[in-house]
Amino acid sequence: MLKLYGGARSRASIVHWYLEELGLPYEFVKLDMQAGEHLKAEYLAINPVGKVPAIVDGDFKLWESGAILLYLADKYAKTPLSPGERAVFYQWVLFANATLGPGIFVEASREREMPRLLTPLNEIFSKQPFLLGSEFTVADVAVGSILSYIPIMLKLDLSSYPEVLNYIKQLSERPAFQKSIGKGA
Repeated sequence: MLKLYGGARSRASIVHWYLEELGLPYEFVKLDMQAGEHLKAEYLAINPVGKVPAIVDGDFKLWESGAILLYLADKYAKTPLSPGERAVFYQWVLFANATLGPGIFVEASREREMPRLLTPLNEIFSKQPFLLGSEFTVADVAVGSILSYIPIMLKLDLSSYPEVLNYIKQLSERPAFQKSIGKGA
């Protein structure tokens, strides 16, 4: 059975959400980060950097939330993807982790970056319910998790982005979201 390693209130909740969306059986191994369980040899054999999340799927070990999301989509999503379709998923997952997350959560650049990032997202969501159209995908888990953390962690005013707010609300009502990010996992 696939194992997801994470800590309380960690980025493992993003992977947890996607595993719930996929309906995959998995075991969540909660590491006590305060006690340093993520720095013990047993876990460092899975992730030598000692960060969470990480997964073990059979003999395969992988860490970094974006890489894990893409692996799960490649291996377990129901629709085979062409290289171009797969690249679009990569684009959005990388955008979430490398651009959107830092743009929102790095206070020094937030004022400049938020409009540059949220205005085009607001436009996308004014035309369609999800990033890539009418179907929920791994791209929505990656981008949606970052956006969903804004009202949870930062309490920023997003009233200038009503479609982004609506998107966050729709995602937060998904049962898989409520079993993961929604319960502070």
